[in-house]
Amino acid sequence: MLFRRLAALYSGLWLYGFSMAVMVRAGLGLDPWDVFHQGIAGHVPLSFGAVTAVTGVVVLLAWIPLRQRPGLGTVSNVVVIGISVDIGLWLLPQWHELPVRLGAMLVAVVLNAAATVLYIGAGMGPGPRDGLMTGLVRRTGLSVRLIRTGIEVTVLSVGWILGGSVGIGTVVYALGIGPLIQLMIPSVHGRLPGFRAEDPAEPVAAGADPAPASADAQLAAGADSSVASAAFHSRKPSSVRPRRQ
Repeated sequence: MLFRRLAALYSGLWLYGFSMAVMVRAGLGLDPWDVFHQGIAGHVPLSFGAVTAVTGVVVLLAWIPLRQRPGLGTVSNVVVIGISVDIGLWLLPQWHELPVRLGAMLVAVVLNAAATVLYIGAGMGPGPRDGLMTGLVRRTGLSVRLIRTGIEVTVLSVGWILGGSVGIGTVVYALGIGPLIQLMIPSVHGRLPGFRAEDPAEPVAAGADPAPASADAQLAAGADSSVASAAFHSRKPSSVRPRRQ
C-alpha cells in the first residue's frame, strides 16, 4: 500500500506540473496561482518552475504561526511540481493556431484534475497553498469561501498587474476543475486512502462526528481546495469524501 501511495503521490505531482506547462503554452489564461507565478517570473531572473517552488517555500513559512503540520506530500509538492513544470515548458512548443491552443487548454484542465485526484488520493499531506487556506480558516474563524476567495482574488490581481496571463482558460479552469475531480474520484476509491466510502444519505468528513459535511467543513478539516471545489460546484452528496489530511 505504501508503494501505491508513493506512486500516486509522485505521478500526480509530476502530472500536475506538466499540466501547468500545457496551460502556459496554450496561452489562453491560467488559474489564479499560476497567473501569480507567471507574473512574478516576468520580473525576476527565475524560471516559472523556480518561482512556483520559491512561492511554495514562502507560503510554507506562513504555516508556522498558523500551526499547520506539513507531510511528505507537502514538501514534495514544493520540489516536484517546480521541476516538472520547467521540464514541460522545455519540451513543449509555443502553439499559435487557435484550435490547437483551445484543445491544449482543455487537455490541461483534464490532466490537472487527474493529477489532483492522484496526489490527494495518496493522503500524504496537503499542498502549501491549501494548508495556508485551512490554517487561516482555523485561526480567524472566517468562512472558507471568504478566505479562499480573498486569497485567490489577491494572487490573481497581483499576477495580472505583473503581466500574468488571464483569459478564457482562467474561467474554464475555475468552472471545470471541481466537477472533473468529482467525476474522477470514484476511479481511485478503494485503491488509495485519501478518499473513503460513506453513506450517501449522511456524508461526513473522515474523523468527524456523523453529521452532514458541508464544503466549508471539508476544507476546514484539511481537505485540498480542489477537492472542496468539487463540492462547491456539485452541492450534492457524494459516495466518497476526502479523508482528513
